[in-house]
Amino acid sequence: MASPFLYYVDDRLSLAELTAARLDGHVVELGDAYIPADAVETRALRAGSLAALLGDTLAATHLTAAWVHGALPAPPERHTVQRAVAKRLHRAPSRRIVYRDLAVDPDDLVLVGGVHLTTRLRTVIDLARVDDDDHARACRLVAADDPELVAAAIARLERGVLPHKRAAVALLRGIAAAQAAVRTT
Repeated sequence: MASPFLYYVDDRLSLAELTAARLDGHVVELGDAYIPADAVETRALRAGSLAALLGDTLAATHLTAAWVHGALPAPPERHTVQRAVAKRLHRAPSRRIVYRDLAVDPDDLVLVGGVHLTTRLRTVIDLARVDDDDHARACRLVAADDPELVAAAIARLERGVLPHKRAAVALLRGIAAAQAAVRTT
């Protein structure tokens, strides 16, 4: 069920009405939707704002999942998504998404705000495996103050065979060391 706090273009209000409401300070943009200006931005609202983009067949992953989990202040310019269903999808290319045609294991998915996204554990693992500063920063933010999450991510990476596994484990061990240093001071 869609949230009554989310306004999509041409759902209940037209683009012109939403733009006027935004200019008047009544609503603010949130992802691909608008929310009342005095609404508290929650994980469910961030996820729900992507409902039109993700539908019930795609899952938010990587930086998009990190944003929904609350680790990033703004959504990424291009959303990273994967299949949330077993059957292959025939997707038209879109400049708005980075689509990976690999189904996410159902155990790695959580339903929030009516859309699928990767769990915090899977999100940390996915972010750690991408070799760039934005993903590493997001990985640190998703894993902030949660040594058990970092330990679980390391253990899971060490069990499997995945591309970029060594670099991911090294990044996560660095995060674990930083967390341990903060706890001892």
